[in-house]
Amino acid sequence: MALSGLGLPRPRQTHNLTGILICGACYLGAGESAEEGGVVTVSAKRDKAVRAKPRGLAWVHAYARRLFVMDLVIIVVVVFGAQWIRFGFSADLKVKDATGLFNFALAYSALSVVIVIAWMLSLEFFATRDHKIVGSGSAEYKGVVDATIRLFGIFAVIVYLAQAQVGRRYLLVALPTGLVLLLVHRWLWRQWLIKKRANGEYVYRVLLLGHRTKVEHVAESIQRARSTGLQVVGAVTKGGTVARDLSAGVPVLGDFGDVLRVVDEAKVDTLIVTSADDIGPRDMRRLGWALESRKTNLIVAPALTDVAGPRIHTRPVAGLPLIYVDYPIFEGRKYTTKRAFDLVVAGILLVLLSPLFLVVAIAVRRDSIGSAFFRQERVGFNGRLFRMMKFRSMVTDAEALLPSLLDQSDGNGMIFKLKSDPRVTKLGGFLRKYSLDELPQLFNVIGGSMSLVGPRPHPTHEVSQYEADDRRRLLVRPGMTGLWQTGGRSGLSWEESVRLDLYYVENWSLMGDFVILWRTFKAVTQPDAAY
Repeated sequence: MALSGLGLPRPRQTHNLTGILICGACYLGAGESAEEGGVVTVSAKRDKAVRAKPRGLAWVHAYARRLFVMDLVIIVVVVFGAQWIRFGFSADLKVKDATGLFNFALAYSALSVVIVIAWMLSLEFFATRDHKIVGSGSAEYKGVVDATIRLFGIFAVIVYLAQAQVGRRYLLVALPTGLVLLLVHRWLWRQWLIKKRANGEYVYRVLLLGHRTKVEHVAESIQRARSTGLQVVGAVTKGGTVARDLSAGVPVLGDFGDVLRVVDEAKVDTLIVTSADDIGPRDMRRLGWALESRKTNLIVAPALTDVAGPRIHTRPVAGLPLIYVDYPIFEGRKYTTKRAFDLVVAGILLVLLSPLFLVVAIAVRRDSIGSAFFRQERVGFNGRLFRMMKFRSMVTDAEALLPSLLDQSDGNGMIFKLKSDPRVTKLGGFLRKYSLDELPQLFNVIGGSMSLVGPRPHPTHEVSQYEADDRRRLLVRPGMTGLWQTGGRSGLSWEESVRLDLYYVENWSLMGDFVILWRTFKAVTQPDAAY
């Protein structure tokens, strides 16, 4: 592709440039905007005008400042509060070593100041307020946890080597309290940010560049996750015309040669480049230089879908940002940990919820004739059949009535669902709405046929209709809850349900299970599309 195809001026002479492999979802560092001998050059007048043009990212710095102030307030209150609780403000810390060379007293207030400064520097070092992760959820929380734990680990080593007599309760109050409050305040700010983004505020204005089919896929993926704050304002495609919008409703604003014009006119602050054979390494390098002068972020989206961050490792090789993708692991220590987690949590829940079990069982028996429990054959791990338990929410002959209702399904084409199912009892409707009928599956979890979190198990007749990709759902134990329940429940299409399940299967993590369980609690207390 000619360099002018991206709307970039041609260099006065050619140099041997190292190719750039577009294979990673990462920010590309832009080099110098001009190079001796001729590369991308922008006229001084135009460059000055572009740099003076506001890019709409003032909110990023304002948001980071708010986080900084709140971090500082929390750390100061926690550290000095722990000191006051343990010692007051007049105690001294004695420091000495085995040789006797260092033997002095240090005011605890001075130590508290040191800890406050070190804690703030640690949060800065781990980029917990960097614009690429603020408001992103797990990455931000992980950074806060890493920064705090590592700081106190280093502090503990220093205290040991110096044989300083630091009060343990001082640290045992400051560390966990500070960490919890930091995470809570980050979570509260994130909820505020999500609400603002729902109204179109505090967002990155994104332009997509690439071939139409790949651009459409990226646009649809971004629009499914609006909380990320990426607002797609348009696309630039090969041979694109303004009259042909993308299927995702995103307007096409021009051809490859119009990219810089569109960036300026649409006030874009982020350009996402999808895989495009017509955009060569030299074009990408010069495009990065042009975007640098505009203070516009450059992101490259690879042809990888539904792969979580822990499976992706970037390694620079001879100037190429190569991405290594780990294969999903379905056995070993990782899943032994998951099984142990299931047993412990399910056991605790069974003990705590036993009074509720008794109340619901009695209510079901009184509401309609039949057993309090319902057992149905489902397909589980590696295609094995098992009997899934539920509180009965339908009449006893519900299975026999099913064939007469199949043509009335409100489901997604694969799973049978009725919004107003005549087989559901009066109490059953309440139980299903708040997922109380699912609680007996804790016995399935204890027995090993199910997990707390995983894909939902389907009956044999539905599994028989699976395509090859769908059967990957069976590589893990089915779950009481999962991304399906937290992502829309019965309101999802079959394709979207499978996509969520496969994402879970291939990217499982213990932290992810915690997040799903928390979201499940929110989903059942605020039910939507549950029937």
